[in-house]
Amino acid sequence: MDASGRPTLDEIEDRFVEFVVGRLSRDEADRWAARWVVEDGIVWDDLSWWALNLLYGIDLPAGESDGYLHDDEQVRTWLAELKERRAMS
Repeated sequence: MDASGRPTLDEIEDRFVEFVVGRLSRDEADRWAARWVVEDGIVWDDLSWWALNLLYGIDLPAGESDGYLHDDEQVRTWLAELKERRAMS
């Protein structure tokens, strides 16, 4: 957490990693991100906001099928993109 009590970008990235390696469920990742996305009055940098919004909704079902709207491969792609965008900033 930073001085204001909100998660750092490192912590947001850690949630992606924890999900990808199987230590965090979709529901847990979604609930963690939801807390921060719906909190009023927090100003986020663009990259943190982008990443939080990907985590928030990670457990959305894919309609009538048993799968998720965003499959595991897509989440791994988001994590790779997050790492790439962090390296460029």
